[in-house]
Amino acid sequence: MDFALSAEQQMIVETVRGFVESELYPLEDQVEKQGFVPPEMGWEIAVKVKQLGFFACNMPEEVGGGGLDHQTFTLVERELGRASMALTVFFGRPSGILMGCNDDQRERYLLPATRGDKFDALAMTEPGAGSDLRGMSCTARPEGGDWVLNGTKHFISHANIADFVIVFVATGEEETPKGVKKLITCFLVDRGTPGFTIRDGYSSVSHRGYKNCILDFDDCRLPSAQILGEVHKGFELANAWLYGTRLTVAASCVGRARRVFDLAVPYAAERHQFGKPIGANQGVSFKLADMITEIDAADYLTLAAAWRLDQGLPANREIASAKLYASEMLARVTDEAIQIHGGMGLMDDLPLARFWRDARVERIWDGTSEIQRHIISRDLLRPFGA
Repeated sequence: MDFALSAEQQMIVETVRGFVESELYPLEDQVEKQGFVPPEMGWEIAVKVKQLGFFACNMPEEVGGGGLDHQTFTLVERELGRASMALTVFFGRPSGILMGCNDDQRERYLLPATRGDKFDALAMTEPGAGSDLRGMSCTARPEGGDWVLNGTKHFISHANIADFVIVFVATGEEETPKGVKKLITCFLVDRGTPGFTIRDGYSSVSHRGYKNCILDFDDCRLPSAQILGEVHKGFELANAWLYGTRLTVAASCVGRARRVFDLAVPYAAERHQFGKPIGANQGVSFKLADMITEIDAADYLTLAAAWRLDQGLPANREIASAKLYASEMLARVTDEAIQIHGGMGLMDDLPLARFWRDARVERIWDGTSEIQRHIISRDLLRPFGA
């Protein structure tokens, strides 16, 4: 494994970081105070990203995307992690699961999403089914050649700006050695479809301005043409395409931690108490040493997992390790950064309190820390039949 960035990767990192610092940082305070991104602000960001040539950089070139490999895209996500998620959502990274579209769906969903003409949202979580996706109660039944959807999804990120949603629902049951399990099917549902309603979600302490929504399906009738993939194969489809979202979380956590660290170091060097910089005291300097060690460790874990994907190697455990460690690292780093800043760390004059609040959700979404530990331990014990 070569840890050195290529000239192209270095250029990409510098370009994205420059965009984040010049275009997104100045907007963060407004979004934090308002709790939302004005539509014109969001679309202006998307237009600038298109002009920069980075919209849909995660998608293959053959469908109009940037064609970045996993490692390079992870570097992009690391830089985007420095900024407010409410703003970076407009950077435009369509869900990779859309690569499962058939020919007709490619024209209606995949290609418009890659061009930035449409935004997608992914809907899996329900009030009674978070980590246990097989426990979902949102259903679809066949009726007259169509499918009728009923149920509710919640915690659906940025559905407020989505033109269509990618929805996973239960469509049957199967007998397994471990008992009866639900069969899952994936549907593409357009905003405005009769029986489909998008409501505002909950007010969150983390990532203010990055909206979560509640989706209601009330006898929402869809033709079979709206099925993404195959009937009853939604779980396999999700496993094939969505593992990368955990890598995105890990990369974002690393980027945010580095921004926090970049605030803590100069403060420790410039803030004087008892006649000397507070960084001259081991109580502070050792914190900085631990912080950068953990940040670098999370960074290398994340990039190593991305490298394995690019090599076609199994990476489920490595991705879970990266997500687990990076998300928990971010919590520790943000907390220590506030401790170094003392009372000022909790004031709105600095963004540290925001980073501290934002860090809390990273250990929950895209698979809780407990789920990641389950994935890791199962991978270790499976060869022994345990």
